[in-house]
Amino acid sequence: MQVQLRIRRFNPEKDQSGWWGEYTLDNANKNDSVLDLLHRVKWEIDGTLSLRRSCAHGVCGSDAMRINGANALACKTLVSRLGEGDMVKIQVEPILGLKVIKDLIVDMEPFMDHYKSVLPYFINDEPAPSNGRERLQSQEDRARFDDTTKCILCAACTTSCPSFWANEKYVGPAAIVNAHRFIFDSRDQAPEKRLAVVGDTFGVWRCRTNFNCTNACPREIEITKAIAEVKHVLATGEI
Repeated sequence: MQVQLRIRRFNPEKDQSGWWGEYTLDNANKNDSVLDLLHRVKWEIDGTLSLRRSCAHGVCGSDAMRINGANALACKTLVSRLGEGDMVKIQVEPILGLKVIKDLIVDMEPFMDHYKSVLPYFINDEPAPSNGRERLQSQEDRARFDDTTKCILCAACTTSCPSFWANEKYVGPAAIVNAHRFIFDSRDQAPEKRLAVVGDTFGVWRCRTNFNCTNACPREIEITKAIAEVKHVLATGEI
């Protein structure tokens, strides 16, 4: 199998704007991942190609990029999903809405600032249980936020969102997902602080419910549902 790989390139040291690099890879396999192909380009053809990756197994979320027009993790996207036959065309770009540092690497700081703004950590000032055990919780209470614990902060959801493209001040789906995880945790004592953030002008009400975020999530989190549940709490005051 042959793969014709088209990669959006940009080097701030010499480029005024981005350009497309085109690479032909012979002897590719339908079970190769897009990350495998990018490695071949970097290791065999052009060592200047820059990309971000870590675990390469869909756990760290570092290699999120735009593949054939849709956000995905390069390590989890196989050639077989992108085409059939003896020749497959694949186009790879950096995720949208964040400044491109070089090639496929974007500046994640604005994204992480939104994430940190929702206080994504457990808050409970009560003394720890005297028996030395954890703060216990029923299975039903855990189930309320279990789905949103799966986020790996890849930014695929946020950078697929038209509201985020339109205004980078929008806190974004990923931040709301992580706020949801603690707002609905019966052991946490600071839901009102997070609700104040996500209920702001650039919070959940910027969501237009177009499901781009849910479709982009590599962990299959029901993001649009989580956002709707946060909206419900803000509207009714009931958790």
